Amino acid sequence: MRKSGKAPTMSDVARLTGVSSMTVSRAFRDDASVSKETRDRIRKAADKLGYVIDSTASGLSSRRTGFVAVVIPSINNANFADTLRGLTEGLRSTHLQLLLGYTDYDVKEEERLVELFLRRRPEAIIVTGGSHTRRCRKFLKNAGVPVAEMWDLPADPIDHVVGFSNAAAAELMVHHFHEQGFRRIGFIGGDTSRDTRGNDRRAGFVAALEKLDLDPTRVVARGIPPITMRDGAKAMRQMLGEWPDIEAVMCVSDLSAFGAMTECQRAGMRVPDDIAIGGFGSYDLAELAIPAITTIDVAARAIGTHVADWLRSVLAEGQSGTADVTRIEPKLLVRGSSSR
Repeated sequence: MRKSGKAPTMSDVARLTGVSSMTVSRAFRDDASVSKETRDRIRKAADKLGYVIDSTASGLSSRRTGFVAVVIPSINNANFADTLRGLTEGLRSTHLQLLLGYTDYDVKEEERLVELFLRRRPEAIIVTGGSHTRRCRKFLKNAGVPVAEMWDLPADPIDHVVGFSNAAAAELMVHHFHEQGFRRIGFIGGDTSRDTRGNDRRAGFVAALEKLDLDPTRVVARGIPPITMRDGAKAMRQMLGEWPDIEAVMCVSDLSAFGAMTECQRAGMRVPDDIAIGGFGSYDLAELAIPAITTIDVAARAIGTHVADWLRSVLAEGQSGTADVTRIEPKLLVRGSSSR
């Protein structure tokens, strides 16, 4: 009699069905040597006992672990959640499952996670962004499995890339503001030493203003990524205090843009009549705000789908697929917060 509370084993299933443990193992692998009738009987017994096959043991023999390691900066960011959704849906037809880690925008934490994941021999590893510590980059270069960098366009890719230019995305917003007649334009972001993609947006903002011969110094960096609505509100308060003549503000994310807009409204300013606001990420919040917030859509879900398509192809070809760059083109969504 199996002790209560003890996990059922393959031997327990074998005893209940009157077959050998080897037959049970083969049944779970859909081995043709096991008849459908026996396989069904074994699986019913397993269900009755609550038995779950130990994939670790089978992985040791097949050298396949069945999981893909994914490293993202944040678990409470809707954009990264959409990317994971696209990735999960794209891999649903495979044997692969995601093993997820988040870095909290810390490259040293990314290094630690990548090392831990590689010890578990994933079938592939996917990281967010193209900026890594030297040690982490060495881990990824020598991983021996497919590696994808997403959400960025690194100058020196490790393997495959699915991403976009954050700087070019910021330029879209600046040129939109300029076309609307705004000349005194500001930027709200966070700690650029942690958020490299946010730093790229800021760099794109500055470069675009310089090309237009406009002042690029109206920048407020406030908060540790991910920037919250509260951070956006506080940053806008600072922006209005330092540059009361500001006409338009680009924010590093839609969340900070929402906070910035509500601060303007609290100050009695009309959006967009007195000041225009732009965000980044195409969150639902931006679409539902009053007025709706102009934003940049980077097709977050499609990034995950493209990574999954590449990974299925590479693994089907025995890891001999071609590493290349899938470039996503950001789209400007003009809404009421910036359109007069």
